[in-house]
Amino acid sequence: MDKMQVNILERVRELFYKYGVRSVSMDDLCRDINISKKKLYQFFPSKNELVEKLLELERQNFEIIFDTNNFDGVNAIDILLIVSKELGGRFRDVSPSMTFDLKKYYPDVYHAHVNERIEFIFGKIKINLDKGIKQGVYRDDLSTELLARLYIRRLIDLHNPEFFPADKFSFQTLFDVMFDNFIRGIANESGISYYEQQKQKLNFGNYN
Repeated sequence: MDKMQVNILERVRELFYKYGVRSVSMDDLCRDINISKKKLYQFFPSKNELVEKLLELERQNFEIIFDTNNFDGVNAIDILLIVSKELGGRFRDVSPSMTFDLKKYYPDVYHAHVNERIEFIFGKIKINLDKGIKQGVYRDDLSTELLARLYIRRLIDLHNPEFFPADKFSFQTLFDVMFDNFIRGIANESGISYYEQQKQKLNFGNYN
């Protein structure tokens, strides 16, 4: 994607978050972004393709967290803290209601997006769990595949408005609590002690 496409999609994301995916038309986008319909349709021939590209950008923004950090030789707990802080900063505006709209009105695009993200996260979390066990900061009786799947399940549940209404729980709060419980469930005694020290150093939980 070129820079102009990315700029358009960033603004689209703001509008979808504010008004809902279904409520924002291509005409609305043209007026808000101050772009001609012809130009917009050159980039995105349909709203369906616009949504598809927006979710592609979301995946790229997620995966770049790993690409921009060199985690060789880094403590597994530090890796999770760094990645989670980045996630909180980049995705604190994720809206459960927006996810609901995508699932309802663009199910094929949404589910393809989720499946790609799940595959990526599963691989990264499983690597982290194996690494933490070898480093002696995670319990050595863990089923890494099962826990990686449970982690993904928890991430998916965060976006379920039936469980977590958007007007009651922010994504940041939900993610922080989920992450803290996850770490405490997999770390051994020394790992938890290390986690307590490091989360203060990294200012975990504060994304302002």
